Amino acid sequence: SQKIQALYRSQLGHQPSKVTCQIFDSKLAIVLENSVTQPEQLLAEEGQVDLAERVRQDLDAALRPQLIALIKSIVGTEVVDLLSDATLDTGRTGIIAILSDTPDVRNPDAIPKVKRNGGRRSEPSSKSS
Repeated sequence: SQKIQALYRSQLGHQPSKVTCQIFDSKLAIVLENSVTQPEQLLAEEGQVDLAERVRQDLDAALRPQLIALIKSIVGTEVVDLLSDATLDTGRTGIIAILSDTPDVRNPDAIPKVKRNGGRRSEPSSKSS
Protein backbone atom coordinates (compact mmCIF):
# COMPACT_ATOMS: atom_id res chain seq x y z
CA SER A 1 0.00 0.00 0.00
CA GLN A 2 2.74 2.45 0.97
CA LYS A 3 4.75 1.77 -2.19
CA ILE A 4 1.68 2.39 -4.36
CA GLN A 5 1.04 5.68 -2.53
CA ALA A 6 4.69 6.62 -3.09
CA LEU A 7 4.43 5.79 -6.81
CA TYR A 8 1.41 8.07 -7.23
CA ARG A 9 3.10 10.82 -5.21
CA SER A 10 6.35 10.66 -7.21
CA GLN A 11 4.72 10.38 -10.64
CA LEU A 12 1.60 12.55 -10.25
CA GLY A 13 2.54 14.85 -7.39
CA HIS A 14 -0.59 13.59 -5.64
CA GLN A 15 -0.81 10.94 -2.96
CA PRO A 16 -4.02 8.95 -2.47
CA SER A 17 -5.24 9.33 1.13
CA LYS A 18 -5.67 5.58 1.58
CA VAL A 19 -4.66 2.48 -0.38
CA THR A 20 -6.24 -0.87 0.46
CA CYS A 21 -4.89 -4.12 -1.01
CA GLN A 22 -6.49 -7.57 -0.78
CA ILE A 23 -5.31 -10.81 -2.36
CA PHE A 24 -7.96 -13.24 -3.62
CA ASP A 25 -6.28 -16.45 -4.78
CA SER A 26 -4.34 -15.27 -7.86
CA LYS A 27 -5.90 -11.80 -7.99
CA LEU A 28 -4.94 -8.60 -6.20
CA ALA A 29 -7.60 -5.95 -5.62
CA ILE A 30 -6.41 -2.42 -4.88
CA VAL A 31 -8.67 0.49 -3.88
CA LEU A 32 -7.24 4.01 -3.83
CA GLU A 33 -9.16 6.70 -1.94
CA ASN A 34 -8.78 10.34 -2.99
CA SER A 35 -6.87 9.29 -6.11
CA VAL A 36 -8.15 11.98 -8.48
CA THR A 37 -5.66 14.80 -9.04
CA GLN A 38 -6.52 18.48 -8.67
CA PRO A 39 -6.41 19.16 -12.46
CA GLU A 40 -8.88 16.30 -13.02
CA GLN A 41 -11.16 17.66 -10.29
CA LEU A 42 -10.98 21.16 -11.77
CA LEU A 43 -11.87 19.89 -15.25
CA ALA A 44 -14.83 17.92 -13.86
CA GLU A 45 -16.07 20.89 -11.79
CA GLU A 46 -15.91 23.13 -14.88
CA GLY A 47 -18.10 20.72 -16.85
CA GLN A 48 -15.24 19.12 -18.78
CA VAL A 49 -16.01 15.62 -17.47
CA ASP A 50 -15.12 13.89 -20.75
CA LEU A 51 -11.73 15.60 -20.80
CA ALA A 52 -11.14 14.78 -17.11
CA GLU A 53 -11.94 11.11 -17.83
CA ARG A 54 -9.56 11.09 -20.82
CA VAL A 55 -6.83 12.62 -18.65
CA ARG A 56 -7.43 9.88 -16.04
CA GLN A 57 -7.26 7.17 -18.71
CA ASP A 58 -4.01 8.62 -20.06
CA LEU A 59 -2.52 8.84 -16.56
CA ASP A 60 -3.55 5.24 -15.84
CA ALA A 61 -1.93 4.13 -19.12
CA ALA A 62 1.27 6.02 -18.28
CA LEU A 63 1.45 4.49 -14.78
CA ARG A 64 0.53 0.98 -15.95
CA PRO A 65 4.07 -0.36 -16.69
CA GLN A 66 5.42 1.04 -13.40
CA LEU A 67 2.47 -0.33 -11.44
CA ILE A 68 2.89 -3.77 -13.02
CA ALA A 69 6.61 -3.78 -12.17
CA LEU A 70 5.89 -2.63 -8.61
CA ILE A 71 3.23 -5.30 -8.04
CA LYS A 72 5.52 -7.99 -9.49
CA SER A 73 8.38 -6.93 -7.19
CA ILE A 74 6.11 -6.99 -4.13
CA VAL A 75 4.15 -10.22 -4.70
CA GLY A 76 6.93 -12.10 -6.50
CA THR A 77 4.82 -13.34 -9.40
CA GLU A 78 4.00 -12.15 -12.92
CA VAL A 79 1.11 -9.79 -13.54
CA VAL A 80 -0.91 -11.33 -16.39
CA ASP A 81 -3.36 -8.42 -16.71
CA LEU A 82 -4.12 -5.14 -14.99
CA LEU A 83 -7.61 -3.66 -14.97
CA SER A 84 -8.36 -0.23 -13.55
CA ASP A 85 -11.07 2.40 -13.43
CA ALA A 86 -11.61 5.64 -11.54
CA THR A 87 -14.76 7.45 -10.51
CA LEU A 88 -14.38 11.21 -10.59
CA ASP A 89 -17.45 11.73 -8.36
CA THR A 90 -16.07 9.70 -5.46
CA GLY A 91 -12.35 10.15 -6.14
CA ARG A 92 -11.78 6.40 -5.94
CA THR A 93 -9.72 4.21 -8.23
CA GLY A 94 -10.11 0.44 -8.35
CA ILE A 95 -7.36 -1.78 -9.72
CA ILE A 96 -7.42 -5.54 -10.21
CA ALA A 97 -4.16 -7.31 -10.97
CA ILE A 98 -4.51 -10.81 -12.41
CA LEU A 99 -1.46 -12.77 -11.25
CA SER A 100 0.12 -15.83 -12.85
CA ASP A 101 0.15 -17.65 -9.48
CA THR A 102 -1.09 -17.23 -5.95
CA PRO A 103 1.69 -15.28 -4.21
CA ASP A 104 3.54 -16.60 -1.18
CA VAL A 105 2.35 -14.70 1.87
CA ARG A 106 3.00 -14.82 5.62
CA ASN A 107 -0.49 -16.17 6.37
CA PRO A 108 -1.70 -18.22 3.36
CA ASP A 109 -4.92 -19.22 5.17
CA ALA A 110 -5.98 -15.56 5.08
CA ILE A 111 -6.25 -15.59 1.27
CA PRO A 112 -9.84 -16.32 0.17
CA LYS A 113 -9.99 -19.17 -2.32
CA VAL A 114 -12.80 -20.27 -4.58
CA LYS A 115 -13.26 -24.01 -4.77
CA ARG A 116 -14.56 -25.07 -8.13
CA ASN A 117 -16.54 -28.06 -9.24
CA GLY A 118 -17.43 -27.79 -12.91
CA GLY A 119 -17.68 -24.00 -12.67
CA ARG A 120 -19.81 -24.14 -9.51
CA ARG A 121 -18.68 -23.62 -5.96
CA SER A 122 -18.25 -27.06 -4.47
CA GLU A 123 -20.47 -28.06 -1.60
CA PRO A 124 -19.51 -30.59 1.05
CA SER A 125 -20.63 -34.01 -0.07
CA SER A 126 -22.95 -35.99 2.14
CA LYS A 127 -22.62 -39.73 1.95
CA SER A 128 -25.27 -41.95 3.42
CA SER A 129 -24.15 -45.06 5.25
